[in-house]
This record gives sequence, C-alpha cells and structure tokens, in this order.
Amino acid sequence: MVTGDTEQRERGHPRFYKLLDTLRDLHSLKSYDYAGIGDPLGNFKRVSELKKMYPGFDWESPFGTGIDYMLKQFDAMMWMRSQKTQARVEALPQRLEDIAVYSLLAIVLLEEEETKDER
Repeated sequence: MVTGDTEQRERGHPRFYKLLDTLRDLHSLKSYDYAGIGDPLGNFKRVSELKKMYPGFDWESPFGTGIDYMLKQFDAMMWMRSQKTQARVEALPQRLEDIAVYSLLAIVLLEEEETKDER
C-alpha cells in the first residue's frame, strides 16, 4: 500500500531519506549533462547505437569495457557541445580528461590482453 511522503518518511530512517534525496539530485544533474531537457536515458540509447556499429567488437572484455566507459564520457562531451549546454556536474575539460585517462587505461588493458594471448 502506497501512502503519502510524510507518512512514509516517519517510518523509515531519516538518514536513508536524505541519501535518497542526494541521489535524486545527482541523477537530475547528471541527466541534464547527458540529455538536457530531452530523454533522461538518451546517453544509454546513443552509446548503444554506437556499439551496434561494431558487431565483432568484444564489449565484454576488459579492453571493451574500458572503451565502453570512454564512450560514455565521449557521448556526454559531444551531447553538451552539440546542444551548447553548460555542464552541471562535469564540464567539457573534465570529460576530455576522463577520455584521456580511459585511453591510457585501454592501452594497458590491450597490452595485458596481448601478453595473455602470447602465453
């Protein structure tokens, strides 16, 4: 049975609800960065479309996961730039730094993968 917000909050732990409020606010801010006023799941949909363009790519490998993480940052940067929006969480320079970090980590993961294949 669903009851009003006030009654629900009286039964649960106050800190729990403060944490939920914090997560709600963070979700809203990040959704703005990734989707503006459009679809709040737009980044997931755009990145999944990009990934479909490479059907032979091993997205499940550690290297593939690193590239996946990089694509998330790349998409956010491209979305904000194309929509001419200002970030509310991470601005373009921070997104580009994340892409650079993921690029270096992808090199390490690729090297580990190749070393493993040589054994």
